[in-house]
Amino acid sequence: MNMLNRSNQPIRSRMGGAKVIAFLALGTAVCGSAGYAWWQSQTTGLYAGVESEPMLHEVVSGPFDHIVLEQGEIESSKNNEVKCEVKGRGTSGTPILNVVLEGTLVQKGDKLCQLDSSALDQDAKNQRIIVSSAESTVISSEALVSKAAIAKQEYLEGTYQTERNAILSEIAVAQQGLRRAELSLQSAERLAAKGTLKALQIEAEQFAVQDAQRKLDSAEQRMKVLDRLTKEKMLVQLNSDIETAAAKLASDKNTLSEEKEKLEEIRNQIIACAILAPADGQVVYANKFSGRGGGDFVVEAGALVREQQTIFLLPDPSKMQVKAKVNESRITLIREGLPVKINVDAIGGAANELLGRVTKVNKYAEPGSWMGTSAKEYAVFVQIMDPPPSIRTGMTAAARIFVEQIPNALQVPVHAVYESKNHHFVLIKDGDGWKTSEIKLGGTNEKFVTVQSGVKEKDLVALDPRSHISKMEIPDIPEVDDRETLAKIAAEAPAGAKTAEAKQGGGKPGPSGRPDSGGGPPNPDAIAGSIFASLDTNTDGKLTKEEVASNERMAGAFSEYDTNKDGSIDRAELTAVMRKRMSAGGGGGGGGGSARGAPSN
Repeated sequence: MNMLNRSNQPIRSRMGGAKVIAFLALGTAVCGSAGYAWWQSQTTGLYAGVESEPMLHEVVSGPFDHIVLEQGEIESSKNNEVKCEVKGRGTSGTPILNVVLEGTLVQKGDKLCQLDSSALDQDAKNQRIIVSSAESTVISSEALVSKAAIAKQEYLEGTYQTERNAILSEIAVAQQGLRRAELSLQSAERLAAKGTLKALQIEAEQFAVQDAQRKLDSAEQRMKVLDRLTKEKMLVQLNSDIETAAAKLASDKNTLSEEKEKLEEIRNQIIACAILAPADGQVVYANKFSGRGGGDFVVEAGALVREQQTIFLLPDPSKMQVKAKVNESRITLIREGLPVKINVDAIGGAANELLGRVTKVNKYAEPGSWMGTSAKEYAVFVQIMDPPPSIRTGMTAAARIFVEQIPNALQVPVHAVYESKNHHFVLIKDGDGWKTSEIKLGGTNEKFVTVQSGVKEKDLVALDPRSHISKMEIPDIPEVDDRETLAKIAAEAPAGAKTAEAKQGGGKPGPSGRPDSGGGPPNPDAIAGSIFASLDTNTDGKLTKEEVASNERMAGAFSEYDTNKDGSIDRAELTAVMRKRMSAGGGGGGGGGSARGAPSN
C-alpha cells in the first residue's frame, strides 16, 4: 500500500498543477476580454456622432479601354495528333509497354512509345504456316493445269490420230475387198452367161459384194462418228478439265495472296506498335478525364489504347493560341478581330505581356460539369502574335480583350456611381458642401465607367456615396411597372408566336396576354420571346432603336435594356433585365441592385 501511495503521489501533484495552469489561462482570457470591451466602449463614446469625410476622386478625361478579363489556357491551334494504328482485339485495347516523358522535345522519326506486340508476334508465326500451306496448294494446282493441257494435246496428237488412222486403214481394206468382190461377181456373171457357173455361185458372189460394201460403210460411219462426235466430246471434257484446273489455280492464288496480305498486315501492325513522331515538336499526353472518375485515360505504362485513339499531341509552337471561357453575361460583347493583351505568369520580363486577337467565338456553350453552376460559358480563341519559344502548351494566361477603345472620355471610378431605380448619380464636392448629379453612363470596365453627361473634368466625386447617403439628394423617381408594358407588347405579338412562347414558358397565355403557369409569376423567357416575335422584324435576334420605335414604352427604356451599350438589345439582355425587375417586386427597382458594379440603394 505504501508503495502504491508513493507511486500515485507525483501523478496527483502533476494533475493539480495542470488545473492551476488552466484556471490561470481562463482568468487571463476573461480579464483580456473585459479590458477589450471597456476600451471599445470608451472608443465608441469618444467618436460617437462623428462622420468621416468621403474619399474623393477627380473626374479625368483621357483614353478609355473597355476590357473583358478572362483566364485561359495556352494551346496550339495546329496539333499533330498521334493516334494508335494497331487494330483492337475484342473489347480491350493494346497495352503500352513504355512511353517517352511528357514535355520531351522530339524530332521526326523519334520513338514516342512502344505497344505490346506479343499477341501479334504469335499471329505472324501462325500466319506464316498458313502462307506456306497456300503456296503448296498453288504449286499443286499449277501442276493440274499443266496436266490437263498435256492430256488435250495427247488426245489430239496421239489417241485421236491413232484411232483415225486405224479407221482409214479399215476403210482402205474394205474398199479393196469391195473391189475384189465386184470383179469376182463380174467374172462369175460372164462365166454364167457361157453356162459354166451355176446360179447358186452367182448368188454367193453377190452376197460377197454386199458384205464388202457393208464393211466399207461401217468403217466410213465410224470415221464420221470419230470426227464429228467422239473428238468433240473428248475436247469438251479435256477443255473442261483445263478450265477447272485453271479456276482452282486462280482460287488458290487468290487465297495465297490474301494470306500474304494478312501476314503483311500483321507485320505492319507489329511495326505500328512502335509509335514514332510524325513531325518535330514537344510531347503532350492526350490524357482525358470524365469528371466522374469513369472513362478516364492516362498515358502511362500499362494503359490500354484503342484503335484510332489519340495518345499524343505535338503542337506547332509557331501557331499558339489562348482558349478562354467567357461567362454568358459578357459573351455578347466579344467578336472576332478584337485586340487582346495576354499575360503569362510562367514567363517573366518584357515577354510576360503578349499581343493577340480574337479569332473565334463559339456559338454554343461549353459542356458544364455536373458539379458546376447553371451559368453557361462560351469558348473564345485568341491567336498569339509572334509567340515566344518560352511559352508552352497548358500554361495559364490572362487575356484582356479590348471590347471598346475610346480616345478621349470622361471617366469616374465604378465605386463612385450610386444607382436608384435604374437612374445613376454621383456625389460631387461643391465648395464646402455637396451636390448630387444624375449622370448618363457609357462603356465600363472593371475599374472605371465613362460618363456621357452629368459631370465635367476635374470634378471631385465621392468614392463611397453609399456610406454618405445623408449628403445626397435623390429626386423622387416614379415607379414603373414593367410587367404591364411587357404584357402589352406580348399581347401585340402574333397568335402563333404567343402560343409557342407560352409553351416554352411552361403555361398558356393568361388573360393579359402573358404566359402563366397556373396563376404563378410571369415567365421572363416567354415574354421576351413574344416581344422578339412582335418587334424583331428582320429576325436577326436583336432589337434596334428603329425596330422598337413603334412601341413608345419600349423605345423609352431602350438604353436601360441595352446593358452592353452596343446599340441593340438581344434576348439575353432583355430577359436578364426583366428577371431582375421582377425579382425586385415588379417595379422600377427601388434600390434592388446595381448596374456595372455600382452601389445601390
